[in-house]
Amino acid sequence: MNFTDEQITRYSRHILLPEVGGKGQKKIAQAKVLIVGAGGLGSPAALYLAAAGVGTIGLIDSDVVDLSNLQRQVIHHTADVGRPKVQSAQEKIVALNPDVKVITYQDRLVAQNALAILREYDVVIDGVDNFAGKFLINDACYFADKPLIHGGILRFDGRVSTIIPKKSACYRCVFKNPPPPGFVPSCQEAGVIGVLAGVIGTLQATEALKVILGIGRPLTDRMLDYDARKSHFREIRCKKNPRCPLCGDQPTITELFDYEPETCELRAPSVASAR
Repeated sequence: MNFTDEQITRYSRHILLPEVGGKGQKKIAQAKVLIVGAGGLGSPAALYLAAAGVGTIGLIDSDVVDLSNLQRQVIHHTADVGRPKVQSAQEKIVALNPDVKVITYQDRLVAQNALAILREYDVVIDGVDNFAGKFLINDACYFADKPLIHGGILRFDGRVSTIIPKKSACYRCVFKNPPPPGFVPSCQEAGVIGVLAGVIGTLQATEALKVILGIGRPLTDRMLDYDARKSHFREIRCKKNPRCPLCGDQPTITELFDYEPETCELRAPSVASAR
C-alpha cells in the first residue's frame, strides 16, 4: 500500500522512528484490533490506536452511555448519554482519523459468538469490568490463537499484561477460576479514580502496537501493576502453569462456556499464584 501525502504527514512522527518507519506504519494500517468493552479502558485504547492509524478497530459492547461513565470513559461526551457506547465511540474514532475502519457489535461477547468475532482480528484488548468476561476473553483468545492485552482497574490500582497463546502464561495460569460472588467489590461499590483508566488503557494500546510491529519486549509472563496513590509500578513475574486447566499439560477446559457475570476489575494475586 502507498500512503498519500496527507497520511505521510499524519504519521510522520511514527515514520521517523527507526523501529517503525514506513514499513511499520503499513503494518499498523493493515492491522485489525478488537476492543472488548467501549468503557474506561476501551476509550483511551481506541483513541490512541485510531490516532496511530490502526486500519480496522472492532468495538463490542452492549451498554449505553450513562452519566456516571463520563468521569473516566473519555471517548463519550455529555450529549452521548443514553446512546449505545459502540455508536458513540465509532463517531469519535472516525472524527479523529477517517483512515480507520470501525466495526461495531452492539452485543455482549459470549461463548456462542466469541470465536466467530475474534477470528477476524489480529489482536484483542480486554476492556471489560467483570471476571466472567475476562476469563471468557482469555479462553477465546487461546482457542482462536490471538494475542490478548489484558487490563484491569479498581480504586487506585491498575494492571496490564500481554498474553501470547501457547507461548506465554495465560490468565488462568495465574487465576484458575473467577473469585466467589461478592469476594471483590465493583467500581460502583468501591469507586475508581478516573484518570487510572487512561493510564492502563494507554499502556494496553502501547502493548498492542508492540505486538503488531513485533518490536520491544511485550508484557508476556509479567503483570505490570500500577499504584496511582504512590505513582509506583511493580512487575509481577508469572510463568506458564503446567497444571493450568486451559493451556496446561492435561487441559480440562476444551471449549468455551459462560460464567455468571459479576462486576469487578482487579484482584491482587497472592505470592503463590503470581509465582
